[in-house]
Amino acid sequence: MVIPTRDRADYLDVALDSLDAQGAAHEVIVVDDGSTDATPDVARRHGARVIGPGERGGLNAARNAGARVATADLVAYVDDDVAAPPGWIAALVDGAARHPEAEAFGGPIRARLEGPAPRSCGRERPPITTLDLGPHDREAELVWGANMMVRASALERIGEFPEEIAGGGDEEEWLRRLRAHGGTVMYLAGAGLDHRRAGEDARLRSLMRAAFGRGQALRAYDLRRGTGPPLGRELRVLAGCGWHTVRRACPQGLIMGAHSAGRVLETVRRR
Repeated sequence: MVIPTRDRADYLDVALDSLDAQGAAHEVIVVDDGSTDATPDVARRHGARVIGPGERGGLNAARNAGARVATADLVAYVDDDVAAPPGWIAALVDGAARHPEAEAFGGPIRARLEGPAPRSCGRERPPITTLDLGPHDREAELVWGANMMVRASALERIGEFPEEIAGGGDEEEWLRRLRAHGGTVMYLAGAGLDHRRAGEDARLRSLMRAAFGRGQALRAYDLRRGTGPPLGRELRVLAGCGWHTVRRACPQGLIMGAHSAGRVLETVRRR
């Protein structure tokens, strides 16, 4: 189990609490990317092994550093802001046994906003990363790194996660490379967990700021792949977000608009 983190000791404490309650035997490796808070102490209190990512920081560098020292045949990755229900690890391991042909796995990711979260009209997607591909196991094109497991043999065969990519498409490039080399990605419907935002991070302003940054990063990733839509389409999406916010009196429309604005800014910046 590899958990990249930096300066989020409170989130990490909840994540590790949920892993402590799994019941299944597992090794936890916390990759601390230069924290200045109590992150190392929290990790060690839970019995986790703490390492650094090496010279190059960032999410994929942390994933690679954790995988290099992991000893299991299956390497699971979670973000530091998740909470896994009891039985989550067992569901991943059982899924890998049911699908021996697959080399990467992921499960449902549910949004859990704790604290002063903005009201939603119910028409927009949650303001943080989620995944729901249905109630049954199925082959998937992509899963997300907040709830992902890979076979160590796949890392040896395909190579490590690309450390030059940050903020958007972090795990996506590796999964696409895996599939291009004949690998299979499997969605495990029973291996779900919660993706949390708590306290000030659940407020509208914080969610908008995070969405803006994700929009920039994902647009940059699209442009690197040559798949980014034209500026006109990005502007129409931004206008639609504004119309949704006004028409529905929906605060979460502002979060969608922030994401779209980040994409527009990145498009203009690179012209």
